[in-house]
Amino acid sequence: MRALIVVDVQNEFSAGGLRSVPNHGAVLNRIHAHVEHARHKGWPIAWVRHYNKPHESSAFVPGTWGAEFSPGIGPGPDFGPECIFEKDVYGAFTYTGLEEWLLANAVSDVLLVGFYAHMCVSTSAREALIRGFEVAIDPDGTGACDLEHLLLGRQTADEVRRFALLHLTNMGVRLESLEEALQEARVR
Repeated sequence: MRALIVVDVQNEFSAGGLRSVPNHGAVLNRIHAHVEHARHKGWPIAWVRHYNKPHESSAFVPGTWGAEFSPGIGPGPDFGPECIFEKDVYGAFTYTGLEEWLLANAVSDVLLVGFYAHMCVSTSAREALIRGFEVAIDPDGTGACDLEHLLLGRQTADEVRRFALLHLTNMGVRLESLEEALQEARVR
């Protein structure tokens, strides 16, 4: 069975947030379509929410607007199993119970979408791989931010996203578009 893992789709990544992502609106629309497809198929959906630790930045503080899920994101009634997993580290599997929940729902294959491609999505994908799950990511269902370092130079948000995904594909992660998932569903 497949599960959809929605990683950190929180207000903080929107234009008004402290960690704004340039393609946030397009990614959010894509994620909504994935959620609709997963619910139609009866897949389990894991909703992952990040909180910063008290000594970290003012982003993702529990109880704030920025830490809340983006509009329309979160568990819904009357679908397959859906559960919220909260974390204060990059990986969705670290100290959250996500692995046990997936196994209890007979999941062997996961599709990840969310933010940041180079941080929490990447770490969660790696954690899933080392736990034996088949892992796919929709490249258009994730986003990143610009990065710059004095010695290493600068990358745009899109370059960061693509580089993170390229790294993951060399580790065994499959890239899978929403259109491919919908086409596969029609064939079955």
